[in-house]
Amino acid sequence: MSSKRIAHRACAIAALLLAAPVAADSWRAVHAGSRETVEIDSASVARGFDGITAWSRVRLDRQVVDGGGNYDTIRAQNLYNCGQRRFTTLRRAFFLGETLVREEDVARRRANPVQAGSLDERLLNVACERREAEQVASGSAAPDRDSKAASATGDRPVAMHADMRKAGEGEGPRVFAVADSTAEKPKLIQLPQIDKAALAQAAAAQDAAARTDGRGKPASAPSVSTAGKLKAGKADTKEPEALTEKRIRELHYANSGPPRTVRKKAPSAPALEGAENPAASMHKHWSYEGETGPAHWARLRPDYAACASGKRQSPIDIRDGIRVNLENIRFDYKPMQFRIVDNGHTVQVNAGEGSSLNVMGKRYALQQFHFHRPSEERVNGRMYDMSVHFVHRNDEGQLAVVAVLLEKGAEHPLIQTLLNNLPLEQDSEMAPEDSIDPSVLLPENRAYWTYMGSLTTPPCTEGVLWMVMKQPLQVAGEQVAIFSRVFRNNSRPVQPANGRLIKETR
Repeated sequence: MSSKRIAHRACAIAALLLAAPVAADSWRAVHAGSRETVEIDSASVARGFDGITAWSRVRLDRQVVDGGGNYDTIRAQNLYNCGQRRFTTLRRAFFLGETLVREEDVARRRANPVQAGSLDERLLNVACERREAEQVASGSAAPDRDSKAASATGDRPVAMHADMRKAGEGEGPRVFAVADSTAEKPKLIQLPQIDKAALAQAAAAQDAAARTDGRGKPASAPSVSTAGKLKAGKADTKEPEALTEKRIRELHYANSGPPRTVRKKAPSAPALEGAENPAASMHKHWSYEGETGPAHWARLRPDYAACASGKRQSPIDIRDGIRVNLENIRFDYKPMQFRIVDNGHTVQVNAGEGSSLNVMGKRYALQQFHFHRPSEERVNGRMYDMSVHFVHRNDEGQLAVVAVLLEKGAEHPLIQTLLNNLPLEQDSEMAPEDSIDPSVLLPENRAYWTYMGSLTTPPCTEGVLWMVMKQPLQVAGEQVAIFSRVFRNNSRPVQPANGRLIKETR
C-alpha cells in the first residue's frame, strides 16, 4: 500500500471516529424488525456545505462473514437534500459490536431519489426536521434552504435511508433496495398562469439583448433560463452557464485527464439499442432488482414486451446439446484503441474498427464487449464467477454474441488494464492511450455451444446467434471483487429453453 493511500486511509479513519456517535441514547429507531433495526443518530445531524449530514445504521441479529472482517452493524454517513428529496452516501463503516472492523469512503457518490412511505423517508424526515427545529428554536438562522424549497411545493420533506449495500466480493445481507440513481429528475415547480403573449415578447427582447450564450436558441423563443429569470425578476443569464462549466470541470477531474473528443456512432440498428450497446437513455428505465428488475421488464415499456412473451430468450441453462462437427469460428481480432464506459448496467468496452469474426458464411464486425457477474450462462446448472460477451453485427443488421466464461484463478492482464481505466462516474467514457488486443480474452480451445436466442437485457430482441465457448478463462478473485463493488449483480435469470436445438463441438 502506498504512503499516499495509507495517509488517506488514516485521515478517513480519524474522521470516521470523530463523526461516529458516542451517546447511546442519541440513536433513534425508525424501524425495528425481527432481523434488523434501522436507526439514525439524532446527535450527528449537522448542516453541511451542500445540505444536511447525519449518521444512520443497520443493526443485524447475526454476524456477516466477510473477507475484510466479520460485522453485525453497518453505519453510513449521508448528505441529505431535503428540498429535492434525495440523499448521497459519503462514507460507510462496518462494526462488530462497538468495534470498528473497517471503513470506506464512497467513491461513486450518487444522489438517490426517495419513494414516499419508505423507511428512507423516515430517516430524511428525522434529519431535516431536527435540524430545522434547532435553527428556529435558537433563532440563529432561518429554516434550511432545502426545507424552504420543499415547503414551497406544499410537500413534506421525504427521506432516503443510507445506501448500506456491502462493498466487496461477498454480497452480504440485502438490507433494503436502493432506488435507481438515474431515475427521472424532480419536476420543476409550476409557474403561475401569466400572459403567454407578453412573456414571449419580453423573453424575445431579453434574449436578443443577451445573445452571448452561444447555445443556438432562436431569438424569437424564450430560453428556459430566461423564463425562470422573468419569474424572479432577474435578467442574469450567467448562472446556467456557470453551472454548465462547473459540471464540465467536475467530470474533467473525475476522469483524471483532459476531455477527449469521442466519435458518436450513428443511431442505426435498433436491435443494438439495449444493454448490448451504450444506451444511456434506456438504463434509466430498468435494473436487475426490485420493481424495475427482470420480472418486470416487459411492463416497463411497450417495446420490452418480448422480455416476457418471447419464446427464444437468453440466457439459458446449456444442457442436452447434440455433438456435431461444428465449423470453426474464424476470429479476426486485432489490437485497437478502445473506449470504456460504465453505462449503469455493466462495464462496457466499445471497440475500434477492424475486428470481426466469420461463421456460417457471414462476417460479423465486433461492436463492443462487456461483463456480467455472475455469469448469465449456466452449463448443466453450473454458474461461473463472471462472463464476458462479445457483441457483433453483420451488414444485414443480424447479431452474433460470443460468450466466454470466467472462473477464479490467476489474474488476467487485459481485465486488469480495463479495471485500471474504470471511469469514476457513471455514463462517463474513458479513452485511454493504451491499445488492447481482445483476442487475449478468447480461450485457447475454441470448442463451443451454439443456439438461437435473444439479447439478455431490454428490449430482449430475439434472432441473436449465440456461441458460448466451452473452455473458461481464469480471473483473479480480487478482480472479481473489484467488479462486484461496481455491479453487485448484473445477470438476468436463465430463461426457458422451449425445446430449442443446442449444438456443440464434439
